[in-house]
Amino acid sequence: MVSNQVLQKTLDGLTQISKIGLCIIDTEGGILASTSDEARQMSEAAKVFSQSPAESQVVFGCQFFKIYDEQHLEYIVVTHGEDERAMEVGKICVFQIEQLMVAYRERYDRDNFIKNLLLDNLLLVDIYNRAKKLHIETEVPRIVMVAEVGPDREGDEMEKIRSLFNGKTRDFVTAVDEGNVIIVRELNSSDDYEDVKNLADSIVEMFKREMGKEIRVSYGTIVSELKEVSRSYKEACLALDVGKIFFKEHTIIAYSVLGIGRLIYQLPIPLCKMFIQEIFKDRSPDEFDEETLTTINKFFENNLNVSETSRQLYIHRNTLVYRLDKLQKATGLDLRIFEDAITFKIALMVVEYMNYMEDQNF
Repeated sequence: MVSNQVLQKTLDGLTQISKIGLCIIDTEGGILASTSDEARQMSEAAKVFSQSPAESQVVFGCQFFKIYDEQHLEYIVVTHGEDERAMEVGKICVFQIEQLMVAYRERYDRDNFIKNLLLDNLLLVDIYNRAKKLHIETEVPRIVMVAEVGPDREGDEMEKIRSLFNGKTRDFVTAVDEGNVIIVRELNSSDDYEDVKNLADSIVEMFKREMGKEIRVSYGTIVSELKEVSRSYKEACLALDVGKIFFKEHTIIAYSVLGIGRLIYQLPIPLCKMFIQEIFKDRSPDEFDEETLTTINKFFENNLNVSETSRQLYIHRNTLVYRLDKLQKATGLDLRIFEDAITFKIALMVVEYMNYMEDQNF
């Protein structure tokens, strides 16, 4: 529920205003937050008070109050002083903590709902019933983003990302594993993928600037209904995984740009090996020298345009033709022919995928 850090900040603020020492103790006598030097002396008294039927009590010159969370005793508040002012400050503290618990409980309920929604753990009827109860709109455009912040994720990462939304309660920032932070972003009708990319840029830049941390952000497609949020989440996760293979240099990866990469990613490794063997026999396309691979990649970048490729490589057109002829003799594929070029491009991506999966297994 409410963290000890938040409890301490609350007491610090109340004590600064009232100049009265305060202490919050759990039912076992553990001190959770305090602005008083005498807190430890109240620990045993608070433990005894928690077992009594009284709602408030004066002991050793201090006033004790009980705080309940849904009829369950959660905290004991202690104010130093027996006068009426100390009593008022104690009641204010009780009210403040109760409101914090309500707010945190509502956040927990909404967060738990969103997690189950993302993971497809809800029936369709449950989605709409619980959304209505939690006051979550069901028919507004949303998109899911995944920020890969690393396995050493701390609480700060989520709070940093939440700070970008300026307290907008219709967006959700949560996590379902240790390495990623998930953002379910509600969009305006005028928002498009460019706006989403700008937000992703802001997240990446903020982590780099404020935490000195390089992160990757992926996002799925925009969905119009709450029940489709899990699909956008799966797309964002797939974009993150595929991006590590085919878009290594990118810090932001959209599902829509994955192209054939997302199909290759779902191929079984034995089938990939069979494909490479059939096309290249005993040779793999990643065995070519750096000059040949640079020529091939630049040729693909320029849509098989010989003149533009030779210009960008600063070589004569005939030199490029010679290299392509040499490659054709070695592989049986002429990259100037569209079908052969497609076969070679897919083969390069398959090999890249196989190498990545092999590294992951070690």
